[in-house]
Amino acid sequence: MSSISTIDEKVLVLNRGYAAIRVVPARQAFTLLCREAAQILSIEDGSYLTYALHDWMDVAKLQKEFEAEKHTWLRLPTFEIAIPKIIRLLKYDKFIKHEVRLTRRNLFSRDKNMCQYCGNRFTASELTLDHVVPRVQGGGNSWANLVCACMRCNTRKGGRTPRQANMQLIHKPFKPSKCEARRLRIGSLQYQSWKSFLNNAYWTIELEED
Repeated sequence: MSSISTIDEKVLVLNRGYAAIRVVPARQAFTLLCREAAQILSIEDGSYLTYALHDWMDVAKLQKEFEAEKHTWLRLPTFEIAIPKIIRLLKYDKFIKHEVRLTRRNLFSRDKNMCQYCGNRFTASELTLDHVVPRVQGGGNSWANLVCACMRCNTRKGGRTPRQANMQLIHKPFKPSKCEARRLRIGSLQYQSWKSFLNNAYWTIELEED
């Protein structure tokens, strides 16, 4: 039986038109392949080759013998199979647009871990989130009303607006179109084959869950 880390290896999913739409764990990729809803896309010697799951299983022995280091292997009771890096859906041609979610990590990323009142940078554990218009005055949770603040500045501001506290925001809060914290490192050999697909639609796919 494979380890959880192996079966959850990331696989890039393309739509029928070869556009990147999401990243899924290997277990989900194999489910799509078993249902014949997708095919494997492999880049070999600069060319794109496609495989059905049964064909991919047929070449597993050759892959293991000549290029084992290029793959992550799923070990099953009777054989091993290379986890594909890219699969292509056979009947799905839509694009999926994922908005950047309002989370602490994404807010810290947007503000670059900088207190928006004193301008100093802090670790995540030293930062708080401040409601520009305090909740006691009707302010809600939104990209336009939340900023990073150090504990000292947040305490000083209290339940007041920046104007009421005689404090100045360094940057006006905004909703980002992308989040740098979600940038997947694709410099390793394992993900090199993703690059040509991600260059055109880097931020339209969901790389990981918050």
